[in-house]
Amino acid sequence: MNVPFVDLKSQYASIRTEIDRAISQVLDETSFVGGRFLEGFEKSFAGFCAAKHCVGVGNGTDAIFLTLKALGIGTGDEVITAANSFIATSEAVTMAGARVVFADIDPSTFNLDVSKLEDKVTSRTRAIIPVHLYGQPAEMNSVMEIAKKHGLRVIEDAAQAHGALYQGRKVGTLGDAACFSFYPGKNLGAYGDGGAIITDDEQIALKARMFANHGRVAKYDHEFEGVNSRLDSLQAAILSTKLVHLEEWTERRRANARFYAEHLRDSGLVTPEEMDGVRAVYHLYVVRVDSQKRSALQDHLKSRGIGTGIHYPIALPNLKAYRYLGHSGYDFPEATRASQEILSLPMFPELTEEQVVYVRDAIREFHG
Repeated sequence: MNVPFVDLKSQYASIRTEIDRAISQVLDETSFVGGRFLEGFEKSFAGFCAAKHCVGVGNGTDAIFLTLKALGIGTGDEVITAANSFIATSEAVTMAGARVVFADIDPSTFNLDVSKLEDKVTSRTRAIIPVHLYGQPAEMNSVMEIAKKHGLRVIEDAAQAHGALYQGRKVGTLGDAACFSFYPGKNLGAYGDGGAIITDDEQIALKARMFANHGRVAKYDHEFEGVNSRLDSLQAAILSTKLVHLEEWTERRRANARFYAEHLRDSGLVTPEEMDGVRAVYHLYVVRVDSQKRSALQDHLKSRGIGTGIHYPIALPNLKAYRYLGHSGYDFPEATRASQEILSLPMFPELTEEQVVYVRDAIREFHG
């Protein structure tokens, strides 16, 4: 048996007729940038998130960058984020001209450790970017309390958390704005790059939309210099089609997470914890394994036709890109330790319990 890490072909096959129809409509109308397909998706996704505004942009990285720009955050400012994420989170801060400040993570959820957050606040801090990593919502009540105390903005990085719930509310509606990625492998993935900003703040939405469209609202009426970062109509049409199925796919992911938790109970691995009061959406199913055995386990699973990943093998402050910050692994012990122990197992809506059992058996075989 082969168990791929992610299976986009199966998903496409299940909705091929709908997807092909949506693409044909865009081609028939030759409406490739802007227009009704983009407007329709922005309205639908804002409704899905229970937000007032959605701005479609070129990718998830741009979504964070453009939100920072819309909030007036740039040179001389500091932005705090988690030490365990994809580089897009921190990279966007630097793109905006600000300085990224890392905080260590909670080892049980891999999200920002709120007990370490306030120590990072300085007179130059302007914003916090909590990451809902792997589809598990961050501890937003504490983040918002600290932000309110210090007059800071909160931008949720929800790139891996489409549809996740925190205390009954959709992630993305808890801070000032939220940023989503529609990279093909995401829970809601396009067939290319794409991203979105959601917010209840009309001015943030307007400014972000202008920055993403060369600093303008009307054609040729440029109020300032912006960039070119637009979600194209083909991707918008595809995303609108897939959005209808997202809740069903989310429940399948959650069912697969329950299968894993049950079948891996005595496997020697540490399985994910889901916080009280949240609905995680399991973009990734990340376990902990002895760091001395991780590579060997990956090789063993590969030999059995099972795909795996590591998200992420180097904590952000330990990357060469951030040497200029002068950090060592000792500064962020939990993020550093996690980077050496985490292993992502196959996770996608079409994954079957039979495949989960096959993964379990291969893991037990490895442990003898």
